[in-house]
Amino acid sequence: MTTTVLVTGGSRGIGRAVAILAGKRGWRVGVNYAGNAEAAAETVAAVEAAGGKAIAIPGDVSQEADVIAMFDAIEAAFGPVTAVVNNAGIVAPKSALADMTLERLRRIFDVNVLGAYLVVREAARRMPTDRGGKGGAIVNVSSMAAKLGAPGQYVDYAGSKGAIDSLTVGLARELAAAGVRVNGIRPGIIETEIHASGGEPDRAALLGPSAPMGRAGTPEEVAEGILWLLSDAASYATGTTIDISGGR
Repeated sequence: MTTTVLVTGGSRGIGRAVAILAGKRGWRVGVNYAGNAEAAAETVAAVEAAGGKAIAIPGDVSQEADVIAMFDAIEAAFGPVTAVVNNAGIVAPKSALADMTLERLRRIFDVNVLGAYLVVREAARRMPTDRGGKGGAIVNVSSMAAKLGAPGQYVDYAGSKGAIDSLTVGLARELAAAGVRVNGIRPGIIETEIHASGGEPDRAALLGPSAPMGRAGTPEEVAEGILWLLSDAASYATGTTIDISGGR
């Protein structure tokens, strides 16, 4: 059976690497993006060049109607979804909690927590075999910040990823008997554009050497772990979160 995978935040960084690796395996990929249509189109082209099929799907994961439309779009193009990579997320500039505005906190939690919950809620309505779905696998993208706390940097982001870890455990147990596995990945310092969006474009280069392995990771290294969790090779893995962090 060919896998049909929805990748939220699929136009850049880890999401893009996941989409392209899925393409190399001949999968059908929905590349969700929030605003950069050009980057999404480039990712679609890369997936197809790798041997897969893909469509770009706009949508803000914090908006319920957008999330429903994402699933409708990929199903219309490729049939039932059998895999979801719950990857969309944002970070804000480095700050102590005492100096964070309500607007910042609300946006972080709206996207990183509410958005993630809306995505897997929709998956949980469509994928389980007891609801007429074909089963499959979900991978939630967390962060090592959930374990380390990110003090003085972004404890809001760290907290949002802690919620993702809890979501992974709970949803895995809810869906295990209905043919859906749910796992997570905690990336460490990875060379992606998210650092620039948080005001620190050189963060991976600066902090990478502090990891026990002495370097930052690449999106492709994280993608390999995600694709393994989505694959039949991980058929007895559910409710677990794997650290891909160079030993941090």
